[in-house]
Amino acid sequence: MTAAVDRANLPQHVGIIMDGNGRWAGQRGLPRNSGHEQGETALFDTVEGALEIGLRWLTVYAFSTENWKRPPSEVAFLMNFNRDLLLRRADELDERRVRVRFIGRRNRPVPRRLVKMIEDTERRTAHHRRMTLQIAFNYGGRSELVDAARRIAADAAAGDLRPDKVTAKSIQARLYEPEAPDVDLLIRTSGEQRLSNFLLWEAAYAELVFTDVLWPDFSRSDLFSGIGEFQQRSRRFGRV
Repeated sequence: MTAAVDRANLPQHVGIIMDGNGRWAGQRGLPRNSGHEQGETALFDTVEGALEIGLRWLTVYAFSTENWKRPPSEVAFLMNFNRDLLLRRADELDERRVRVRFIGRRNRPVPRRLVKMIEDTERRTAHHRRMTLQIAFNYGGRSELVDAARRIAADAAAGDLRPDKVTAKSIQARLYEPEAPDVDLLIRTSGEQRLSNFLLWEAAYAELVFTDVLWPDFSRSDLFSGIGEFQQRSRRFGRV
């Protein structure tokens, strides 16, 4: 299954927009929440595949700042689902030496109980370095840049940063996870071909791979296929 993947030429950081849960459920005459439940299986098979080949950073888009616009019943389900997911899977991730990080805003309307579980999981797994799994939750790329700009403004007002000294590194240092490497490969499922406000700064030079596979049907083999496609591309970063 991994024959097409050159482990000596892996992307440092893969981002995945997990899309298509609702359509997967609709095609089967099931409620939308069934698609979210099946998506958990897809996520952890993908995590196992990433560990199998030695991927160091994986970031998945779990809940965006725009997802609050969904029906209240679905939003409530997703809040409880993510809480229960941490209850079910924290031990498993800890045993596999996966560091778990959540990126995104943690203020209201995110339930305080969920924030506490997020923080507990981060503390519990903080010492692991086999792989970092970042979960983008209540996340938006523009919100991340706004929050970074606010930190820069606050530091400038305090006299800790001169405006003429603001650089790309200054912004990077104030992102939600400053030590995360740039995204090399961004995969989006379900046939949609847009970024949807995901990792706008980090994915500036990412290779984009779009697949028609709906997220609940995604597996490690699809991850390997995306990485194989990445490895066939020539990355020039503005050079000839």
